[in-house]
Amino acid sequence: MELAYIPSPSTGVIHLGPIPLRGYAFCIIIGVFVAVWLGNRRWVARGGKPGTVADIAVWAVPFGLVGGRLYHVITDYQLYFGEGRNWVDAFKIWEGGLGIWGAIALGAVGAWIGCRLRGIPLPAWADALAPGIALAQAFGRWGNWFNQELYGRATDLPWAVKISEGPNRVAGTYHPTFLYESLWCIGVAALVIWADRRFKLGHGRAFALYVAAYCVGRSWIEYMRVDEAHHILGLRLNVWTSIVVFVLAVVYLVLSAKLRPGREEIVEPDRGPAAGDAKTPIDAADAKDAEAKGEAGDKAPSLIKAEDAPKDTAPKDAEPKDAGRADAESAPGTASETASEAKKV
Repeated sequence: MELAYIPSPSTGVIHLGPIPLRGYAFCIIIGVFVAVWLGNRRWVARGGKPGTVADIAVWAVPFGLVGGRLYHVITDYQLYFGEGRNWVDAFKIWEGGLGIWGAIALGAVGAWIGCRLRGIPLPAWADALAPGIALAQAFGRWGNWFNQELYGRATDLPWAVKISEGPNRVAGTYHPTFLYESLWCIGVAALVIWADRRFKLGHGRAFALYVAAYCVGRSWIEYMRVDEAHHILGLRLNVWTSIVVFVLAVVYLVLSAKLRPGREEIVEPDRGPAAGDAKTPIDAADAKDAEAKGEAGDKAPSLIKAEDAPKDTAPKDAEPKDAGRADAESAPGTASETASEAKKV
């Protein structure tokens, strides 16, 4: 007898006239806004400029969505290219299907491009955004609830999610793995924020901690799911991915702490003064060169004239050097005459 359970929405889309409003998309959008908001606060607290996180997210988010979809389609290709399937469905992202591994990998490429354009280090930006990404996943997982997908094994627990009859699913109550992962991601965000304040994580270590902590939770949550997936040595593909990525994240944490201890002192260097302020070093150097050239141009004619002028340019009727002495002796009011007159008086 079902005493309690989490009901599923009757539909995952609401039509506003001809425009469909899908719950899955809303969950992703809300997650992105939360990640950018929190990331901006952390970036400014570390000495960065407001708006930088959003500027780089313009690159990271589209790349992440494409990467997440590619990972899902490649690892679950049978859902789109198998017998009786329509390959066009691979482009219907609103029906669900984003792999976090592909989203992080290709999203990092977009973030790298944005960071290069702004002249800031990617690891510092990733550290600021790490807990926000975890919260974005926490919100995004509720999109699975709207689509009634990615649930766990059947259970009669009070917090089981009730799934209705539909394509590729059987009605019943199941473990709400979307809820488990959402709560786990909130815990990961709190862990990263605490550890970053406590240990002053830098050079990408806060992001590595987020990756490692998320992989731990994803491993046991993935093991509970019953949706179709590829298996290797009895484990689901995403479980193996979690193990490999966890090891890589831990290795990075250890090596980074030894090779680059501490935290970046400057995360966003000054891009130069605004218009009307002091000149930038490049402008100052150009102005100095121009000034030097101007001075050289002014002095050049006088130097040429002095070198080309003949030595005997003095006038022929110039007075000899002794003329000045004769005039001085014959001039009235000399010093000797003044002294004799002073004695007479």
